[in-house]
Amino acid sequence: MEEWSSRIGFILAAIGSAVGIGNIWRFSTIVGQNGGGAYLIPYLTAVLLVGLPLMILEMQAGKHTRSAVIAAFEKASLRWAGWIVLFVVIGVISYYLVITGWTFGYLAFSLTGTLEPFSDFTGSYLPILFFILAAILCGVIVSSGVTKGIERTTTILVPLIFILLLIMLLFTIRLPGAASGLVYLFTPDFSVLTDPLIWGAALGQAFFSLSVGYGTLLTYGAYLGSAEKIPASAATVTIADICVSLLAGIIIFSIVFTYGLEPAAGPELVFTTLPYAFELMPFGAVFAVFFFLLVFFAATSSAISFIEVPTAALAGVFGRSRRSMAALVTLILIITGMPAAASYSVLSLRIADMPILDAMDEVFGTIGLSASALLLSIAFAWLFDQKTLWGDLSESSPLIRAVPILCRYVIPAALLITITFRVAAFF
Repeated sequence: MEEWSSRIGFILAAIGSAVGIGNIWRFSTIVGQNGGGAYLIPYLTAVLLVGLPLMILEMQAGKHTRSAVIAAFEKASLRWAGWIVLFVVIGVISYYLVITGWTFGYLAFSLTGTLEPFSDFTGSYLPILFFILAAILCGVIVSSGVTKGIERTTTILVPLIFILLLIMLLFTIRLPGAASGLVYLFTPDFSVLTDPLIWGAALGQAFFSLSVGYGTLLTYGAYLGSAEKIPASAATVTIADICVSLLAGIIIFSIVFTYGLEPAAGPELVFTTLPYAFELMPFGAVFAVFFFLLVFFAATSSAISFIEVPTAALAGVFGRSRRSMAALVTLILIITGMPAAASYSVLSLRIADMPILDAMDEVFGTIGLSASALLLSIAFAWLFDQKTLWGDLSESSPLIRAVPILCRYVIPAALLITITFRVAAFF
């Protein structure tokens, strides 16, 4: 099995997996829809008490099984659950690549200086075209291997993501509405903390943002050497992920409040609301290029980690080469993602008057991901040999030693409650 060439290569790849559209498009959308700062308390709580421990669990499981998802679950005597996780991952990446295609398209538009309205973009066949191009691009990167493909790409993209964020932060923090944006983002409303749906949304966002529950970090953990200290790496990834989300929120809401836009605009915030602001702001054309370059880089770095999960798993199951499995997975994703792409195109495919992409986000990105995370916690916190899994953490700090307890009791309970409320709300 391939291994990361260095610890920094692994950390950058893990950050690349965690930092994606979830930190920019989805985070700003959910913050806007849930009252700004009111959402941060459940979100940060979910990240630190559920997301981070589950990340450590996944990485530890990958490190000690040295296997991709299907084989790893088999070692926990729960092989069938590995197939369910794989199914959920394919469902998520199918529509995630559609949104990656949107970022690809808007990057192309910004480079040509023609940021067309989102309604015009989705009223054409362009979303389908850019979805296919994004899928092929990410598939090619994964087919090149762990070190030559994934690690090499994320080593370039992740530093660029932070550089672009800092450049945009220095510009937007000086806008007239920046103070209002900061107040909106960081002022909590404690009265909403009794709403279970906000906690459910926060938990789903924590998983989506950190890339936990998919088996992605389990797969990445399988490429680690035996000496790697997982808790330190997981903490670094988590801190980087939170920083990107908050920086993106500051940038976006500074623009929103400066130009009198609607912070609760929903999914169209990034692709409709902000392009309008770019037309009004000084050097808006240049800023638009920076912004959509950032979003495209973030989307791509996460997409390749998602595609790696079924590629590595199926290569292990069928004993075929990485290249052939990457090609097969890319083809499957194009087929399964086509309805989602078509739902935001001139074809406007819908289920019960809901765009198919939105339905897939709810079914796979929220309910399915929580179910996948529950299976991971059961398989490795209960059924896998615990001495093998946690033995190298026996001399860690009390906080780290609490992780097995959280993974064994607290996280499954939180996930069961979340799944129950989300299913009830969906139906």
